[in-house]
Amino acid sequence: MSVPFHRNFEEVNLRFYVRRKANEDWRRGVVFIKELVPRKAIAFVARRFYNENYLAVPMTHQIEKLQEEIKSVFYSWHFNGSKNFLKVIVSGCAQQPAGGSLQEFIAEHYWGYVKQRNGSTLEYRVDHPRWRIWEIQTVESQCDAANLYGEHFRETFTRLPALALLADGSAVKVYQGVKLTA
Repeated sequence: MSVPFHRNFEEVNLRFYVRRKANEDWRRGVVFIKELVPRKAIAFVARRFYNENYLAVPMTHQIEKLQEEIKSVFYSWHFNGSKNFLKVIVSGCAQQPAGGSLQEFIAEHYWGYVKQRNGSTLEYRVDHPRWRIWEIQTVESQCDAANLYGEHFRETFTRLPALALLADGSAVKVYQGVKLTA
């Protein structure tokens, strides 16, 4: 369900990646812990109809380009009176991730999983073209992780990530979910 005039917007999310064996195939997927968006209507629809943990916060972004090639991306948001931000500086041009790489695993996932109010899990398929990625040169961030995501995430945000990447992204098509049975 899309919200009119709310199709293109900033989004910062905390997620983890999973894989699940279904029939004889592995499904690579994502589980979102919390998604930050700038518009209340987006957060409402995501929480109400998809049971996704969305939060509307004031947000901005800035993309620096040189001759149409991205050089840096900066996202900032305000939460509980604190300014938070994430900035990456990239090197080189965007390319398809190498087959079998961790970058491919992260960029090429076509399944989502979300816990439902009754404790069950919903699996939904997502379609999008293959995303190109940029190599990250530097990462800077400031995040009130304890208040935003929970105290157990405080330490996670005090060190540099094991892997950071920037993907070009695209429009996505989300299909009706199916309840997984135990």
